[in-house]
Amino acid sequence: MPNPFQILGLAPSFSLDLAELEQRQRELNRALHPDRNAGRPPAERRESLSRSMDINQAYRVLRDPASRAEALFELLGVHQVAERTVNDPALLSAMLEQRELLDEARRDKDGERLRELKRDNEERRREIERALGAAFAPLTARLGEGTSPALDGDGLDTARRLYGELKYVRRFGEEVAAIEDEM
Repeated sequence: MPNPFQILGLAPSFSLDLAELEQRQRELNRALHPDRNAGRPPAERRESLSRSMDINQAYRVLRDPASRAEALFELLGVHQVAERTVNDPALLSAMLEQRELLDEARRDKDGERLRELKRDNEERRREIERALGAAFAPLTARLGEGTSPALDGDGLDTARRLYGELKYVRRFGEEVAAIEDEM
């Protein structure tokens, strides 16, 4: 897909204002609405439809933090961001503990414990997203200027690690929601 930030006319950044993002998507789609293009030649109507589809796809990518991070990595020229394995001992320990608590809550049908796990996971996700925004800021600062970004290894490694952690936390949140639905 083409650059979703460019399609929506936004500077490449992880820290986006979601209300502004939605407003931008609506404004662009309003200008391309079929009623506004009804009298135009078929080729122009097709082009308008195609642009609208690109706008909606760009909006979906940027609305989702993990997809937004993937788009930023792509703009930075990093094409393989997925961590093959998690090798952070603290994260592995926390993951194991969370899984055990989740298994206990499921087994005991403990709705209060499940809600607590959900709250904690949401707070952790927000913290990771804030940290990702801080990690991406220096990496993407020069993208909007049309110059090559300065990719420092530590900053990029931090962004990759946080991205992997975000993916884990999201999967865990999905598991919690599925158990919540079962109960």
